[in-house]
Amino acid sequence: MSDEQGAPSPVDLAELALVEAELDKRWPETKIEPSLTRIAALMDLLGSPQQAYPAIHVAGTNGKTSVTRMIDALLTRLHRRVGRTTSPHLQLATERISIDGAPVSPRTYVDTYRELAPYIEMVDTQSRAAGGPAMSKFEVLTAMAFAAFAEAPVDVGVIEVGLGGRWDATNVVDGQVAVITPISLDHADYLGTDLAGIAAEKAGIIKKAPDSLVPRDTVAILAQQEPEVMDVLLRRAVEADAAVAREGSEFTVLARQIAVGGQQLELQGLGGVYTDIFLPMHGEHQARNAALALAAVEAFFGAGPDRQLDADAIREAFASLTNPGRLERVRNAPTVFLDAAHNPDGARALASALSAEFDFRKLVGVVAVLGDKDADGILTALEPVFDEIVVTRNGSPRAMDVEHLADLAVARFGDERVVVAPTLPDAIETAIGLAEEVAEPGEAISGAGVVVTGSVVTAGEARTLFGKDPA
Repeated sequence: MSDEQGAPSPVDLAELALVEAELDKRWPETKIEPSLTRIAALMDLLGSPQQAYPAIHVAGTNGKTSVTRMIDALLTRLHRRVGRTTSPHLQLATERISIDGAPVSPRTYVDTYRELAPYIEMVDTQSRAAGGPAMSKFEVLTAMAFAAFAEAPVDVGVIEVGLGGRWDATNVVDGQVAVITPISLDHADYLGTDLAGIAAEKAGIIKKAPDSLVPRDTVAILAQQEPEVMDVLLRRAVEADAAVAREGSEFTVLARQIAVGGQQLELQGLGGVYTDIFLPMHGEHQARNAALALAAVEAFFGAGPDRQLDADAIREAFASLTNPGRLERVRNAPTVFLDAAHNPDGARALASALSAEFDFRKLVGVVAVLGDKDADGILTALEPVFDEIVVTRNGSPRAMDVEHLADLAVARFGDERVVVAPTLPDAIETAIGLAEEVAEPGEAISGAGVVVTGSVVTAGEARTLFGKDPA
């Protein structure tokens, strides 16, 4: 299953589309049955590929993908071969399974699925016979990632939780480092609206280290949290005999300064202070994500007060980062950014970065939201930073009806600041036109910006429209 380089062939892309069509017949990723029975059964049939490498497991509400990509980059620069799984994807399903810092090829993705298909069918049959459902799409994708990592083979897996934690399909791994990013309300239909209850689900990835010839502790790396959330996480860590490192205590952002193309950081890690770190990303939330990722990698290598990681390697890793769809610039004059914010906390982080780090004379938002999200909360967070907003729908079957979204936007922005467009391409074209109105006739367009946001799907579709390759 070695990965090929270069552009995928039309045949491979056609086969990938067929596999995706097969997977889409299964339970969608938004539908969860609280059980690890099916994924565990499949892992047993495959010879437990998830145990072939140590893992860093990442849960939380916001920042999971950013932190996962940062951990991947750090480990890679420290000479480890990394398998990374993230979800959802922005543009192409192959993004979900990354080896050596890049998505696997469509050919590898298809071959992995075909090799697992007979075993998946066996688990489907067993589950249905017992009165249960067939495997979900996310369960199958998770198994594909674990199998591809074992086949590669990788030195370490960096595994992003899909939804929740305790019952998430990824939780068949025993992460020797469990990372919890900030927890807030999202997926309320599944996780509920009680923060402590949500925290208990996500804390399920903090597990007692399995017995082995070489004893080791699980380490929980915890972002700053609401007090009731931190209480749940710490109690879980005690139950699991896990060591704990907390943002603001054992690690933190000591200093950050806005720089061209990102920010300059000084980070307090578990092994001491790391200076002169350039992070090519915007926003205080990304600086905090960087501190979280650094602490996770330090914990993985056993760094502490008497042992610091190679500071030059850390600097090189952070400086090399790309983070698609996270306040990503895809055009100049007017500037166009894409951001995958899809809940109120994500939108607040986006708004904070835009107001603190940019000085636009005019900023126009393009917003398309999925129907099961808190659209009003997202719009409320964005209203102070957008002069005008173009509401539309993305291509997802779950997309919120544009007229409903427009009604919510008018209630927050007022009728004169809201424009409706039927499709995302129309919306982007309209927003660029609105942004260009700041220029006098014949004058270069400066100080104008467009931000496309509201959903991972929205950011992904916009990336494709701007000619960006999956990453």
